[in-house]
Amino acid sequence: MNDSPEVSGTVLPGYPEPLWIQAVNVIRGEIDRGVLRPGGRLPPERELCQQLGISRVTLRKALGSLVEAGVLSPSHGRGWYVAQVAQKKEWPNSLESFSETAARMGLEPHSKVLRAEATPATIDEAEQLGIAPGTALFRLERVRLLEGVPIALDLTRLRAALVPEIERIDFRSRSLYSLLAAAGVEPVRADSTIEATKADERAAEHLDLALGDPVLVMRQLALSAQQEPLFVSTIRYAGDRYRLRTSFSRSHD
Repeated sequence: MNDSPEVSGTVLPGYPEPLWIQAVNVIRGEIDRGVLRPGGRLPPERELCQQLGISRVTLRKALGSLVEAGVLSPSHGRGWYVAQVAQKKEWPNSLESFSETAARMGLEPHSKVLRAEATPATIDEAEQLGIAPGTALFRLERVRLLEGVPIALDLTRLRAALVPEIERIDFRSRSLYSLLAAAGVEPVRADSTIEATKADERAAEHLDLALGDPVLVMRQLALSAQQEPLFVSTIRYAGDRYRLRTSFSRSHD
C-alpha cells in the first residue's frame, strides 16, 4: 500500500524550458501548496515518472537539483523526502545552548529524556573533567527536537554536585545552560571536535534515520570562566538537519 501523495502537474515536450526544469517547478509547486509537506516522502520514482510523463534520467536530474537547493533530502533505500524546516537553518559558531539557538531561529525546542541519573565517573571521564574516579556524575541523555523534528541525540555528563537536586529537574523543557548559570558556573567556552560517521541502531531509532545514514558527531568539553571543566557532551546530529557556519582566518608570521 502506498500512502505517498500524488504529484500532479504538466510537463510539456517542446516547451521552452527543459523537461527537468519543468519537473522541478511542478514539485516545488506541490510543496508550496502543502500537498507535499516537510518531512513527507515523495512517491516512488517509477510513479513520479508516470505522473509527470518523463524518463527516470530526467526525473533524477530534477531531484538532484532540488537536493542541491535544500528542498529535498535523499535517504538511501527509502526514497526522497521534503526537507524539514530546520534543515534550512544554520547553527552559529558561538557557544549557545540548544534552547538559545532555537529561540534565535524562532523555533520551538523540546527534549525527550532517555536517561537522567547519577552514576560514578569512569577513569576516562574523571580525567576529562579533572575529578576523582568514582565521583558522582549526572548523566543526561536527550533527543533534541525543533518543531517536533528530531535534530540530535545528546549525552551530557557533569558533576552532580554542580546543580542542587539536579535529579529532580524536568529536562524535557529546562535548559541545562540556564541551570548552570543560576548555579554560578556558566560555560563560556567549549573545546569541540566534529566528525562524520554513520548512524548506529540507537541513533537511527531516535533520529528517525535509516541504519548507516550520515550523522555528525560533536564531542565537547565545556569550561567555566575560570577554565574549570564543567561537562562533557557527545552530540549526534542527523546529517541532513545540521549545518555549522564558521569562518577561518589566515595568519602570517
